[in-house]
Order: sequence, then C-alpha cells, then structure tokens
Amino acid sequence: MTMRVALKVLMVWAGILVLAIANGLLRESVLLPTFGTPAALVLSGLILSGLILVVAYLSLPWLQLKSNAQLFLVGISWLVLTLVFEFSFGLWQGKSWPELLEAYSFKDGNIWLVVLLITTFSPYVAARLRGWWK
Repeated sequence: MTMRVALKVLMVWAGILVLAIANGLLRESVLLPTFGTPAALVLSGLILSGLILVVAYLSLPWLQLKSNAQLFLVGISWLVLTLVFEFSFGLWQGKSWPELLEAYSFKDGNIWLVVLLITTFSPYVAARLRGWWK
C-alpha cells in the first residue's frame, strides 16, 4: 500500500470516527432515554455498523484498492486505529482497564465486538456488494 493510499485510508477512518462520535451523542441523548440501556446499545451498534458499511462502500472507488489483501489490510488498519483511539481516549478520561474492557463483554446489550468485526470486514464486504473480486 502506498503512502498516498495509506493517507486516504486514514482520512476515511477519520470520517468514520466523526460518525461514531455523532452516533454516541445520538445514543446518549435520544436512544438511552427513549429505549433504555439494552435496546439503545443494540440500536447504536447497528446504526454505527451500517454507517461504517456505507462509508466503506462509498470510499472504495476513491481508495483504488487492487486486491482482496489490500481490502483486508484496510479493514485491519481501521480496526487498529479504532482500538488505539478507544483505549487512549478512555484512559485519558480516567477510565480503568476493567471499565474499558466491559464494552467487549456484550453486557447490557453492548454489541461493540460486532461493530469491530464490521469495521474489520467492511472493505471486503463493500467490494463484494460492488461486484468486485469474488
């Protein structure tokens, strides 16, 4: 992957990050008060997963990836960037490791692990939806 493509991948991930933050605001201000914790966490996870797939689908032509290997490399890059951000931001907020790891337990309907799987495989899934590489 060239430096130019890597920069594009980072830019797309930054867009995903903005959508994830907006989704978190929606979850906290609307979904939680309306539906309660379990339903709000599931809805929020599904919304974010859908947004990530849409971003992957729309960004693929711009990214100009040439192979399945590059698709998976992009997905893994987005996963690593997400995890680094998530843990760094959580630690900066003063959260403990047990608090941070709770998101990975499906507790109270939290489907964060599903969102991470979608993040990882979204470039490949989007390419398949576009009819690229079989």
